[in-house]
Amino acid sequence: MTKLKLGAIPDDRPVKLSIELPADVHRDLVAYAEVLARETGQKNEPAKLIAPMLARFMATDRVFAKARKDSGRRITPRDSGPSGSGDV
Repeated sequence: MTKLKLGAIPDDRPVKLSIELPADVHRDLVAYAEVLARETGQKNEPAKLIAPMLARFMATDRVFAKARKDSGRRITPRDSGPSGSGDV
């Protein structure tokens, strides 16, 4: 079985945002949530996956990390799963 880029989703206090997604992105998000539930045994609403996906994306974007470092802000990659590999 292949390893997904996301692991179990931590229970965290959210900041509420309202966004619109293209239908195909929403369908993929629903499918990802279903695969993740089979892999981890943890069911999550598809919307709960957006924050860890964005965090993972930003934590592994080297250009973004360099830009933050150059602007005097430090980037701290978040571990979004038990593997802690940080691969994207």
